[in-house]
Parts: sequence; structure tokens; C-alpha cells
Amino acid sequence: LKHTLNIIPRLLYDPAPLLLRKGREPFSIFTILILTLLVLLTVATFLWNLLVLATILRVKAFHRVPHNLVASTAVSDVLVAALVMPLSLVKELSAGRRWRLGRELCLVWVCFDVLCCTASIWNVTAIALDRYWSITRHLEYTLLTRRRISNVMIALTWALSATISLAPLFGWGETYSPEQERCQVSQEPSYTIVSTGGAFYLPLCVVLFVYWKIYKAAKFRMGGRRRNAVVPLPEAPQVKEASHEPQMVFTARHAAITFQTDGETWREQKEKKAALMVGILIGVFVLCWIPFFITELISPLCSCNIPPVWKSIFLWLGYSNSFFNPLIYTAFNKNYNNAFKNLFVKQR
Repeated sequence: LKHTLNIIPRLLYDPAPLLLRKGREPFSIFTILILTLLVLLTVATFLWNLLVLATILRVKAFHRVPHNLVASTAVSDVLVAALVMPLSLVKELSAGRRWRLGRELCLVWVCFDVLCCTASIWNVTAIALDRYWSITRHLEYTLLTRRRISNVMIALTWALSATISLAPLFGWGETYSPEQERCQVSQEPSYTIVSTGGAFYLPLCVVLFVYWKIYKAAKFRMGGRRRNAVVPLPEAPQVKEASHEPQMVFTARHAAITFQTDGETWREQKEKKAALMVGILIGVFVLCWIPFFITELISPLCSCNIPPVWKSIFLWLGYSNSFFNPLIYTAFNKNYNNAFKNLFVKQR
């Protein structure tokens, strides 16, 4: 504490050290651009997810499934942007990426980091499962069943995330090293296997299996649709001889065929849209998190020395998933776009 109090007056009179790297070298233009992008990413992630939450709370039509799953995802992503990313940015700004904010704040940061990121990943998994059941079991998956299952999935998501994040507080590994001024997730091998498995590899297997089943179901439906397709009858010879009346009969017949197939076409388009949304959501989730969790699993087990700059890149790539989540599931739902417009119109 005395050392901190002695440093504060010097910083007030000479704030230059805050802008200097180790060895008194100033930040390069490239580094400043990267830091600016990280700040913008943090702010955009917070505001976009907050907008989704505000919309769900204000619009009564969104007070049901699957919007409760979307709300749970937005809550976890808002917490990532509000509590995790700013402290991670402070760590990036410090010389040598050292942690100089004390043990207590380190424990809080690591706990919220693991809690919110794990919850965000499992919420994406819950959305994928909900879409899968609504496509493949739309008759059995009633609104009441859907509500109950979604509430159970949300409760299990946050319970599992809390269990994984709080385990180091009860002695399962150490997160803070005062000698090296290091703050990181526990590197205990057993904890690494359990935490990475529960936070990423298990939900990864679930979402990949779900998307494979969705793709298989969609392909089966399309095959059945082609086999049961209505083939229009060939034109009768009298159509060419008559002037107006047969043409009207043909138009009416064509309209009847179109009317009968419209319902199937609408359902197929809806299923394709849901499958595409789940596919993009899963694809972005995998691309954002798999580099971080591969290094997080390998590093403690093989004692590999991964450069800190790559660890930071993989970590922030994972954080960016919290920015992409609301963009994806709102882009495929016109109701959100209309709700956003109405929200801003009412504000004016």
C-alpha cells in the first residue's frame, strides 16, 4: 500500500510512464490501433447486447421461448463486456502483461471470466438444441414443453458455469502469483482438463452433433418433398384453340397448385433459415474459441511455452464471440429489427 501511495503522486505529475512499454519505449502506431480496436470491441459488445436485453424486456411478444435463451446469452455477453474485457485490457496495457491490481481483484476477474465465457458458450449450445428440437420434433415440442426445457437448460448453464469458475477458490490450483505478478486461470492439470472439457469440448461435441442432425433432417425432408412433388398436367389441345376461357382455367389450376404447395414451401424455408442460423452461430463459436481452448489445454499438460502475444490474440478472439452472438441471432429474426426501430422511434 505504501509503495502504491508513493507511485500515485509521481503519476499525477508525470503520466508518461502509463504510455511507455518496458524499457521506456513508447507504443507504436500499430499497437495504438490494436488497443483502439479492442476498446471499440468492448464498447460495441456491451451496447449491442444491452440493446437486445432492453428490447426483450420492453416487448411483451419476446417474453417467451426462445427469447429467454437469447436473453440469457445476452446477459452472459454483457457481463463479459462489462466485467471481463476491461480488466483484460488493463492487463494488456501493463508492461510485460503483468497483473498489478492485487490478489482479490485477480480472483474476481478470473472467476467472472470463466463464469461468463462458459455461460455464453453453453447458452449458444442451448439455442442450438432448441432449434434442433423445434425442427425435428415440432409436434411433440409444444410451447409448454419448450418453456420448461429452456428454463432447465438456462439453470443448468449457469450452475455448471458457476461450479467451474468457483472451483479454484476452494483450492483447486492457484490463479495469482505475487512474485511474478501473474493472474491467470488455474494451470493445475486436473482442473485444466475438467474446466476446458466442461466449458468448451463438451458443448462443442453437442453443437456439432446437433447441426449434423439438423442437416440430416433437412436433407431427408427435401428428399421427401421432391418425391411427393405435384407435377402439373400437360396442356390440353383445346387451350391453343380457345381464346380467353381456357387460359383462365389454366391460370386457376396453376393457382390452386401453388396454393396447395405454399404451406410446404413456407415450412421448408423456415427450416432452412433456422438451420442456416444455427450453422453460422456454431461456425463462429468454433472459430472464435477453438484456438484459445487448444492452447489452454495443451500448455499446462506439456509445459509448452506459448508466446504471450499469441495467448492474448486467442483470448480476445474468444471474447469477440460475445460481439457476434447478438448480431447472428437478430439478423435472422425480422421481429428484432422491427423492435429495434420501434424502440428508437419511441425514444424520440
